[in-house]
Amino acid sequence: MVLLTIDLIAKSRSNFKKKRGLSFPEYLRTLTHLHFSSRSIEDIVSLQVSTLAISFWAFAVICLTFKFCCQGDLSMCRNLTVLYLYDNQITHICNLGFASNLTHLYMQNNNITHIDNLGNLQKLSKLYLGGNKIAVVEGLETLCELKELHLENQRLAPGEKLLLDPTTLLSLAESLCVLNINNNNIDEIRDLSVLKELQHFSAAGNRLYDMEELEDVFYHWPQLLQMDLSGNPVCKKNKYRDRLIIAVRNLEVLDGSKINELTRQFLVNWKASREAKKNKNNTHWMAGSFPCPVTRYKNERVLR
Repeated sequence: MVLLTIDLIAKSRSNFKKKRGLSFPEYLRTLTHLHFSSRSIEDIVSLQVSTLAISFWAFAVICLTFKFCCQGDLSMCRNLTVLYLYDNQITHICNLGFASNLTHLYMQNNNITHIDNLGNLQKLSKLYLGGNKIAVVEGLETLCELKELHLENQRLAPGEKLLLDPTTLLSLAESLCVLNINNNNIDEIRDLSVLKELQHFSAAGNRLYDMEELEDVFYHWPQLLQMDLSGNPVCKKNKYRDRLIIAVRNLEVLDGSKINELTRQFLVNWKASREAKKNKNNTHWMAGSFPCPVTRYKNERVLR
């Protein structure tokens, strides 16, 4: 079992260039990024060590990476904003509570099954969890500044689909701008309608088929600029592209293709003309169904 240990971290010291003239606390305050991707790491552990037994570099990295319970003061790491842990074999999100100023967390392509232990990361704005084994999206209720959520390509059991908890979605309604749920066997998105600030939405390679449902949901997304639904059954529906261009008035890119403004205006005018004609026909039908009182009175006198 490969763990993120002192030895493994010490071998990474070449990635951290010592800045001369800085004291140890000052050096910790300068660090903003940590790179631990593609290291076959299976777990993030909490260690207790003596600073006398390890090198300066190992101690510095441990302070930043773990919940350090001895002589290190984690408050000195207040500038840590980006953490790269993608392409490992991590199974649980844990021991990241010290990183309260973290804004970007990259943990895609691991073996994570649940989203938890992120409550202290209230400044997090971008979360990358694609390529894991997550079946239910939950545990994000405290992330009020989260703007991007990437959940594509979950490795789910046969017949299983990615579920998004309505409570979590509601908590993200005011902040989330980018959502990627590609290739997750999803067949409906009605609960996503609360995400009124969405600008980029990717749900390619799923099982969406109901055009009316999509139009209803997109009505609640006035900020939407880019959308990708390619590879869904709904894409084969008649006038699929035309209907979505009309439904999402500010959409600029659909399924990777830019939307021509002249085309949009033509479709909007065509729909308006069609609806006006339909309303006119309905009015004539209603008028023909109920004769006016004068005509009816005259007809009754003739019959008498």
